[in-house]
Amino acid sequence: MIRRIKVCLNGGRRPGDHPGVPVTPAQLAEAATGAVAAGAEAVHLHPRDATGAETLDVGAAVAAVRASCPGTPVGVSTGLWITGGDARLRLERIHAWAGLPPEQRPDMASVNVHEERFADTAAAVREAGVAVEAGVWTAGAASVLGGVPVDRILIEVVDPAVADAERAADQILDRLDRLGVAGPRLLHGEEEACWPLVRHAGRLGLPTRIGLEDTLVDETGAPAVDNADLVRRALRVWSNAGQVQ
Repeated sequence: MIRRIKVCLNGGRRPGDHPGVPVTPAQLAEAATGAVAAGAEAVHLHPRDATGAETLDVGAAVAAVRASCPGTPVGVSTGLWITGGDARLRLERIHAWAGLPPEQRPDMASVNVHEERFADTAAAVREAGVAVEAGVWTAGAASVLGGVPVDRILIEVVDPAVADAERAADQILDRLDRLGVAGPRLLHGEEEACWPLVRHAGRLGLPTRIGLEDTLVDETGAPAVDNADLVRRALRVWSNAGQVQ
């Protein structure tokens, strides 16, 4: 269970974006170790292949992080862009997870509800013995969740054009309530929406996430040191926001 914060180590970032972006399994393990020591309760990562491109061949990266952070849940992305928009290939790669040894199989995987074949992808993840985190980016997309079993809902404000991140998040939350969609929720934003939604999550008592995937700057706007520093800072911002009611 994620009570306060998950760390998102790398996303689609490249090493040139920030010196602390981890890519290899060893780098991911080192970054995860620091973030968990700083207070992260779960790890989200995007494994890479030998060329540095994102991949759904997740075993090596997951095993490395699990070995360095025993007992900490490890999650990955299933973003459709990883297979170049090929939904069939994505399903094939996810089905292969069932054959992975336990130490290489992720505990959870995010599946974006607006992407092609969401229900099939969520089912494939669950069939592989992996929990489904449904990524909901807009209030309109929330209706797709109806009847699809998921284990956690990620309210994600990722559109850089959103002027009011808190309002956008509240619209998604309200839509989920109106639809009667139950289950644990996690609230976060990317780039400009990141820090406002860390605070908003704290006010609402919802867990959040932070890391170099979501932002390259700290809450003051200064360049982030690394994932661990972002976790420490976000926990302070989240906790302080929760105390102001």
